[in-house]
Amino acid sequence: EDEEALYKGRDSREFVMDKILEDLNFAATHCLSDKAYVNNSQINRWVALAFKARVCLYEGTYRKYHTELGLEASAGKWLREAVSACETLMNESPYSLVHSPASLKTQYRKLFTSQEIDYQEVILANEFSEDLLRFHSATWKFTSGSYGARWSLSKAFVNTYLMLDGSRFTDRTDYEKTEFTEEVKNRDYRLMQSVITPGYSKKVAGVDTQKAPDFSLTLTGYQVIKWTLDDDRYEGTNNSTNSLPVFRFAEVLLNYAEAKAELGEFGETEWNQTIKLLRERAGVNSKVPLAADPYLIDYYANQTTDKWILEIRRERAIEMLLENLRYEDLMRWKLGNLLEKEWTGIYIPEKEKAYDLNGDGINDVCVTDGKPGTEKGVFYIDLSKGQYTLDKNNCLIYNETRMWADRKYLHPIPKTACVINPALGQNDGWEE
Repeated sequence: EDEEALYKGRDSREFVMDKILEDLNFAATHCLSDKAYVNNSQINRWVALAFKARVCLYEGTYRKYHTELGLEASAGKWLREAVSACETLMNESPYSLVHSPASLKTQYRKLFTSQEIDYQEVILANEFSEDLLRFHSATWKFTSGSYGARWSLSKAFVNTYLMLDGSRFTDRTDYEKTEFTEEVKNRDYRLMQSVITPGYSKKVAGVDTQKAPDFSLTLTGYQVIKWTLDDDRYEGTNNSTNSLPVFRFAEVLLNYAEAKAELGEFGETEWNQTIKLLRERAGVNSKVPLAADPYLIDYYANQTTDKWILEIRRERAIEMLLENLRYEDLMRWKLGNLLEKEWTGIYIPEKEKAYDLNGDGINDVCVTDGKPGTEKGVFYIDLSKGQYTLDKNNCLIYNETRMWADRKYLHPIPKTACVINPALGQNDGWEE
């Protein structure tokens, strides 16, 4: 019956976020960290701290980059809260990165394809298993051209993966015109654990079978496998049993690194505590960068030339790939316009010529200008149909126009809510 409270206008962002921080601090203080409540997919102190770090990093960077709010002066408060939460996790929690030098080519992906949750690194997971009769459809979605969305990485993003020696792939003079089988050689091992590259195999009707990128399932040639099970019996049905991480210690390291860098407090010590560990786990030489990467400066629309921030963003995008953070990262950095980037695919040296994408001696794809395909097993991309074009470097472009508008940094207030309480008002740009 409190009509005054029910029908008043909105509270300020500062007031609401301070209340959220109160709740997060209460949870991080009063949730238990006893052994009985840890490593069993229950909410505990470490989960609360991981969530606090994620929220505080978001709010701190949102206030820094969204200058239209006029809240830049308070960004540091939120970044320091993120640092504090991460430091507690790094210094007091039982978690660390899964890292075995003998398993550099497999240990990253295993975190996402195993039924058993590896609680050395995973702080919280959504648990699935045959015993629990809990299943999901991730493999089906990633391996279906109709049920799924043909999820694919873009070449512009794949370019950011470093070479194993720590050098930049984009420093090569031929990086824009390197054939797929050469492009993926000697790269950060997370690449081969995230998309199909030569050497990948899975069971087909129970038999181990070499597989190449399948253009009926990928739009660009960079076909995602990070969350999929390597057996076709999981395709076309809702029966995947790999448990799905929600919070990982890797994100804690990245949150700490970014918050410190945004505060101007990041150096070689912090590098060794965070980015160095993640790169070594991926088989990459973890040398400190001498200068900002010009490719990353351009990739992030010249927003910053800080070498630390750029390298942390590189690492975050690669390490947390498809873990439901990238969109929110672009929102908080005020880089929504990057969603308009062309959807670039693999390099095609010649039209009307079929290419073997995994080195098994069998051709997989051919780009044509209307000429009908005749070679069995080859996926033909017909440019004359308008779905694809080639750019100036002969890289595939999937033609899909995406338009960004700054109003999308905030969602609209639902019309039903505005009708019930007109005092709520509407977010900028969403007025009728």
